[in-house]
Amino acid sequence: MKSRKSKHTSIEVLELALDSFNPAKRKEALQALCEKAARGEIELPSSPREIDGTALSHGVNLHCHTFFSYNTYGYSPSKFAWLARKAGLAVAGVVDFDVLDALEEFFDAGRMLDLKVCAGLETRVYVPEFADRVTNSPGEPGISYHMGVGFPRAQVPDEQKTFLAGLRETAQQRNRSLTDRVNKHLHPVELDYERDVLALTPSGNATERHICLAYARKAKEILGETDALADFWSQKLGADAKSLGLPEGGNLLNTIRAKTMKRGGVGYVQPDKGSFPWMADTNRFIIAAGGIPVHTWLDGTSDGEKAIEELLGVAMSTGAAALNVIPDRNYTPGSPDVKLKNLYQVVKLAEKLDLIVVEGTEMNSPGQKFVDDFDSKELKPLLPVFLKGALIVYAHSVLQRTCGLGYTSQWAKRNFKNAGEKNRFFEQVGRSLKPQNEDSLTGLSDSSTPGDILGKIRN
Repeated sequence: MKSRKSKHTSIEVLELALDSFNPAKRKEALQALCEKAARGEIELPSSPREIDGTALSHGVNLHCHTFFSYNTYGYSPSKFAWLARKAGLAVAGVVDFDVLDALEEFFDAGRMLDLKVCAGLETRVYVPEFADRVTNSPGEPGISYHMGVGFPRAQVPDEQKTFLAGLRETAQQRNRSLTDRVNKHLHPVELDYERDVLALTPSGNATERHICLAYARKAKEILGETDALADFWSQKLGADAKSLGLPEGGNLLNTIRAKTMKRGGVGYVQPDKGSFPWMADTNRFIIAAGGIPVHTWLDGTSDGEKAIEELLGVAMSTGAAALNVIPDRNYTPGSPDVKLKNLYQVVKLAEKLDLIVVEGTEMNSPGQKFVDDFDSKELKPLLPVFLKGALIVYAHSVLQRTCGLGYTSQWAKRNFKNAGEKNRFFEQVGRSLKPQNEDSLTGLSDSSTPGDILGKIRN
């Protein structure tokens, strides 16, 4: 009989294997963990239950980056799905920069784990109407972080492949040029992009955060964990090395990025209207690929976000149907401030406009949470809104993937009078549908009614 210690060690080994760059190893490890759970060796919480139509859960997270762009903990799609199931999340969603590489693995993991999932993409866009105002990209007028959620599959339609490939290629070319400029400043700590940076990624989609990690590791390789390493970073970054967490702590990585890659840094180049695709073009791509365009919100303090109704009007006029918020960076527990007030105001406005509210923690920077504290005084009142948004996106993902009847489809335009009516239907579908029953929707057609869909789910 195996000891409790060896059993726990086996589980830890399998969980570590979930982050392997080898997809076969990740799948094998997840299958083994699911088998252990089925035998009772691992206790998983029951699926979120309902009382009087209200889902009780440990919350949602629809904005988690995986290692296909950058996850600060190195999580793969399978690892995030497993941890989300262990945490009892009602809905979980991945979002990676410029790629949909995590989607199929995450969907497969969701089905294995009986977890409601969805997948999206984040990028940056140009907003001509705000060309002279900063919105959510600090110091960069006209430039906005932007998202699409609820993509049905990683393979987009043929006519959209060039746009998607362009997002990845543009980002990688930008990173290579950035690395060349920063190399000159950090000499003799210089990177070979292919060998030092791309080796940190499973599919060649490196980000600025990968570059920062590569510089930290290269400095350690050249200088060792010595006083020379501390002196090097103090000189190059103008910071006290004692506060950086050498050799590759979170403060060091964030400081490298802030001092060398962001505005004012040696590697920074101010973007203009030709640096990124326009918001309208990006939204057309997202809708054509079966997703839901999402405007992302920072904290309401920039000139552009102070004009949030105007900004959302522009986003909605080009197809945006949702708003993304990252609550954790907008309040200090027990200390109400202007950012918390802004968070409540923007959520209230989104509800008024019938925008889906997408919520998450990102997990692409050290210290970011796995899931927000929805029992906190600050966030508990907002959980129903976040849960509703998550259920809508989940329902859209399944309906679009199985039968093409998603939130942004022509079918939805014909069958609902307005966004509020559509939101209520998709929330009902998302609440009622179980992952193991998703295939029951296969066979529905463009002539099906909302009642037909609900009937399929109930049966």
